[in-house]
Amino acid sequence: MNKILPIEEIHSKFKSEWVLVEDPELNKDLEVVRGRVVWHSKDRDEVYRKALELRPKHPAFLYTGKIPKDMAIIL
Repeated sequence: MNKILPIEEIHSKFKSEWVLVEDPELNKDLEVVRGRVVWHSKDRDEVYRKALELRPKHPAFLYTGKIPKDMAIIL
């Protein structure tokens, strides 16, 4: 995909998937506002492997599903 998509469209097109976004535009809270989707999958590891292959200069990794309340997030 070469088209830059707003975050709302990314969430609607790739429901409950991991998404690799290249050159994301961020807001003041460092949240992705829009960007170019270069890969997506339900399998997180597949997206990370693709990122290693493509080597985007400025990547962002998004998950478009709901995160369970009892799950810990490590950054």
